[in-house]
Amino acid sequence: MNTSLQNTNGNKLSERDFRRISDVIYKHCGINLHDGKEPLVRARLAKRMRTLKYDSFRKYIDFALSDAGKHEFHSLVDSLSTNLTSFFREKSHFEYLIDPFLPKLLEIKSRLSDHKIRIWSAGCSSGEEPYSLAITLIENIPDYQKWDVKILASDVSTQILDRAKQGTYDQSRVKPLTREQKRRFLVPNNIEGEKVYQASRELQSIISFRYLNLMKEWPFKGPFDIIFCRNVMIYFDKPTQARLVGRFGKCLAKGGVFCIGHSESLAGINHQYRFAQPATYIKE
Repeated sequence: MNTSLQNTNGNKLSERDFRRISDVIYKHCGINLHDGKEPLVRARLAKRMRTLKYDSFRKYIDFALSDAGKHEFHSLVDSLSTNLTSFFREKSHFEYLIDPFLPKLLEIKSRLSDHKIRIWSAGCSSGEEPYSLAITLIENIPDYQKWDVKILASDVSTQILDRAKQGTYDQSRVKPLTREQKRRFLVPNNIEGEKVYQASRELQSIISFRYLNLMKEWPFKGPFDIIFCRNVMIYFDKPTQARLVGRFGKCLAKGGVFCIGHSESLAGINHQYRFAQPATYIKE
């Protein structure tokens, strides 16, 4: 392995400093920045350095990890944890909710006179996932107004959470939505001459966006009927994944659905779920 990583401006990210950052990020939020992530780390650090006008990786890292740099450390975590998302990404999960999961859940809850439905979007990124969940429930629950539906949307990135709360997306981002969904759930607007869409009050009223580090204590116990943790665990090593899957199980109601990303797997992890379909599990 090379002892240094070259930046475009001639500065070098040493192996020692790469290890410093990767170790701190792992301890803080469980993200595993293995050797294959070196180019990403270098690029994200360089961007923050340009913003703060640092000309040395070492000096920037020393600052970000110091008491004086606490605010910058959070910005660094934001830059290293942001992941790609879209409306109705990995559509089979939403199709499974529509049929068979929701009809069965509604039947059971109606029989018990329990009209609460609780969902958690863990690692919600810029908000498309929880908004997609909200649309799915509103469209597919008969007599929706009779139900108490709440969605918790959490992320470790404060920056991305601010974007999610705003719920504003350009035309390319809302392409997966049907014309009727856009009409009902999005409010068109114009920002600096560009047409954008904002999530409606109906959607925003049932979603609570919260900062949450999955590696720390969770300020709730559930139970949730649905947990989405998709394309989040790919950043963690196997022991961290196993601990996280177990913690999700404690928060999920019996018979609840747990969805992970299609590039992820529970193979090799002891868990309390039964397989329903690819990347979709039911708590026993």
